[in-house]
Amino acid sequence: MHDDRTLVESRLKRVLDERIRPAVYPESVPLEIGVWTAPGEPVPVAEGLAAPRTPIAVGDAWGAPWGTSWITVTGTVPQAWAGRTVEALIDLGFDANMPGFQCEGLVYRPDGTPVKGLNPQNQWVRIAAPAVGGEQVLLHVEAASNPVILDYHPFLPTELGDKETAGDQPQYKLTRMDLAVFDETVWQLVIDLEVLGELMAELPVDGARRWDVLRAVERALDAVDLQDVNGTAAAARSELAGVLAAPAVPSAHRISAIGHAHIDSAWLWPLRETVRKVARTTANMTALLEDEPDFLYTMSQAQQFAWIKEHRPEVYARVQKAVAEGRFVPAGGMWVESDTNMPSSEAMARQFVHGKRFFLDEFGVENHEAWLPDTFGFTGGLPQIIRNAGSKWLLTQKISWSQINKFPHHTFLWEGIDGTRIFTHFPPVDTYNCSMKGSEIAHAARNFKDKGVARHSLAPTGWGDGGGGTTREMVAKAGRMKDLEGSATVRWEKPAEFFAKAEAEYPNPPVWVGELYLELHRATLTSQAKTKQGNRRSENLLREAELWCATASLRTGAAYPYEQLDRIWKTVLLHQFHDILPGSSIAWVHREAEATYAALAAELDSLIDGAQQALAGDASGGRELVFNSAPHPRSAVPAGGAAPAVLGSGACEVIERPEGGFLLRNGLLDVVVDADGLVASVVEVANGRETVAPGARANLLQLHPDFPNMWDAWDVDQFYRNTVTDLTAVDALTALSAPDQAAVRVARSFGSSTVVQTLTLRAGEQRLDIDTEVDWHETEKFLKAAFPLDVHTERYAAETQFGHLYRPTHTNTSWDAAKFEACNHRFVHLDEPGWGVALVTASTYGHDVTRAVRDTDGGTTTTVRFSLLRAPRFPDPKTDQGLHRFRHALVPGAAIGDAVREGYRIGLPERHVTGSAEQVAPLVQLDNDALVVSAVKLADDRSGDLIVRVYEAGGGRARGRLTTSYPLAGAVPCDLLERPWDGTRGEVAVEDGGVRLALRPFELVTLRLSAAG
Repeated sequence: MHDDRTLVESRLKRVLDERIRPAVYPESVPLEIGVWTAPGEPVPVAEGLAAPRTPIAVGDAWGAPWGTSWITVTGTVPQAWAGRTVEALIDLGFDANMPGFQCEGLVYRPDGTPVKGLNPQNQWVRIAAPAVGGEQVLLHVEAASNPVILDYHPFLPTELGDKETAGDQPQYKLTRMDLAVFDETVWQLVIDLEVLGELMAELPVDGARRWDVLRAVERALDAVDLQDVNGTAAAARSELAGVLAAPAVPSAHRISAIGHAHIDSAWLWPLRETVRKVARTTANMTALLEDEPDFLYTMSQAQQFAWIKEHRPEVYARVQKAVAEGRFVPAGGMWVESDTNMPSSEAMARQFVHGKRFFLDEFGVENHEAWLPDTFGFTGGLPQIIRNAGSKWLLTQKISWSQINKFPHHTFLWEGIDGTRIFTHFPPVDTYNCSMKGSEIAHAARNFKDKGVARHSLAPTGWGDGGGGTTREMVAKAGRMKDLEGSATVRWEKPAEFFAKAEAEYPNPPVWVGELYLELHRATLTSQAKTKQGNRRSENLLREAELWCATASLRTGAAYPYEQLDRIWKTVLLHQFHDILPGSSIAWVHREAEATYAALAAELDSLIDGAQQALAGDASGGRELVFNSAPHPRSAVPAGGAAPAVLGSGACEVIERPEGGFLLRNGLLDVVVDADGLVASVVEVANGRETVAPGARANLLQLHPDFPNMWDAWDVDQFYRNTVTDLTAVDALTALSAPDQAAVRVARSFGSSTVVQTLTLRAGEQRLDIDTEVDWHETEKFLKAAFPLDVHTERYAAETQFGHLYRPTHTNTSWDAAKFEACNHRFVHLDEPGWGVALVTASTYGHDVTRAVRDTDGGTTTTVRFSLLRAPRFPDPKTDQGLHRFRHALVPGAAIGDAVREGYRIGLPERHVTGSAEQVAPLVQLDNDALVVSAVKLADDRSGDLIVRVYEAGGGRARGRLTTSYPLAGAVPCDLLERPWDGTRGEVAVEDGGVRLALRPFELVTLRLSAAG
């Protein structure tokens, strides 16, 4: 037989596009249209419904950027349509390729009841089935004219990302506003042909199944009368019934589909618009659940449920009903799908605390999976946090985006830094926006790396990012692939059902140890510095507020601010969403974030001040107390307590050098700042050990060009290193001195920017503090601070949640080389046997570490560079412009415990309060510095019990005794939700009024302490 595949396939495409799809709606009549445009921000539904309308017509322009137009459509069902299915077709000016990324709408009935959302892939509203002739139609559409930020030519700078700069020109034209007859037989024929055409394209040419499908399609096309598609559609479908009924082979890959809309809580739209996106999508999905009995839908992010509850209670009632029926599945158990690299230990834990508790309180649902499809890499501390939250599974697919190395598994055990293992799945469909195309299903089956030992994978199905969710077309396609020869089998299944099956069939999966590093989007560790600083400051203030408010409550009876802290935590957790904290959102999002962080800081400072004053006593008492919220003693003030400070001893001096620059001395360190204002030498006096590599200079600011190939705010490509400018020119070099410190101020200018740095040695402290102020006005540049160290090491430690992880300093493999920009929390630490050095930071996260062998002496120079600022132009064309302040410190001779201590110190400054008390005893104390307290708070159940979270911070086994300054009745190990838990692997025992602890490396334990009597 002649090969006529191309002929039939081309015929199929044209007939579908030009004849069959248009016949889905064979008859239509126009609707009358009226519009009212809200003058500013979105208005309440009642106001939008009641506002007067102005006539508008198809073809008319509407919708200034970020505006809201209330559009009313009215019409009458023709008598001739009685008994048929009638739908309204509402096209606001959609581009079919941009669901979630342009204009959208939510349809309401006249009484204000929401009906469904409108987007480019969902433009229909069912009016009646069967229809009654003469029936009146009246619908209202809350239409959001969100501008297109990410267009066909992506990453072009635009001012549309902020309503303050977006202008007022209409963005869209009304395209279609009709009542139409819906021919379900033709629609079903479209689905039949799409499924078979897409399947056919994936089958081997030399296989019989492909030719069976081809001939059936050809017969169906022959059966279609192109002048009477509606009259012949049923005959065409009958020609396809046989090939659609052929069952899948027993060995077919099995896909668990779950309806989904990965809605970014903010990204190319502000938070307020996400509230409406969630309402539109959930209105659609609850309606689809009613129409499709086999369909299941899942939604993560408790915050998004909370938004619907607050802003769209009618939609939330539908969600509650569907959840109770087991068909709308809360997933993930986190407050938002957060970044996991940058949130602190406690913040990462609280994502699960607040997320899981919301689902438990609202729905009685206990989540066992973490659901993070789009997060930009996964910290090695996360498995333990997931387990301590009472969960055991993780889903993501983002690692498939890695540029260099293909991840070797799709289902595996992920082992974190403490040894906790989590059963993890990467959907081989390689998208969290599966649309049930045959190419996607075939790719999932071919791509699945665990063939032979496993055969299940999951496919999150529905339009996401900007929302939209699953469509009726996707459901219909999945129904045809439930058991179809040549295809993977598709079943709608809940995430927990999938994980249970996958775990059961794969009892000994491979193990991946350490972080899941995404070889992409590395610059998210640096973009939008003020957002990152606001996050870190909020985390630190929350630690302080919980500690001191708990102390004041137990000591003085002061009321503990449960509701206030709960609200603040949720706000901070929201802003850790994986497009806010990483700095990859539009200008509007980051402008609002900066204001939000400032308001939270003021509120938390007020809580802290009030609690500390209550503890310090009458302010007229005249005694100054220093409050230390760090987990280690300092200045003779105990951790978590207050006492008069004892200043460090030893003289500090600044000596001018004849060759230029200054020598700073405090008896512990000798620091040479040369004539260029660079650190030429840092010598540990006790042993004469030099920190700075020979011939190098530290605290060297370096400027790189920064124009990645794509994803401007997200990416830094390795070629940025090819060009570098060392900022050595100095405008002014000034010595500063005081009795307890020696300092030098360095002023520089470069490009359109200026920088002032203050380098300080303090009495009794073996560290060099570096305060940097940058007035930044560069474009597409990357600013780094380099510290070339005389250390020979093949690896270094970077702090992460509840511990640290190690990364190589070399590039032996492509996996090593890919980590050319990585994340730290408060420190990085390098050492060789007998000596180490720490670099600590108050608010920067990105860094790189490289090594080189010197020609002069054969020694190794290991260079650590902190990433300070970037200046990408998309999606915020003014990213990071303006004034920034950073704090870092260099700590020579530091062991890992010193790095931990100094990391906490730099972000938790001492607070001085005047009162009448002689001291404030800590609520709890530990006798081993390797055991670190990460949180002290009152139990959320308002029992009055104290919650104390402790982890081993050094990476070794540690024993210690926790004591309280009040009579202790008992200590119960808990999970993160403060429920009794037997998951602690270490030893916890109450004895002699204290708690004996024996923890394994990086082990975390949460204790509920009850007071006696």
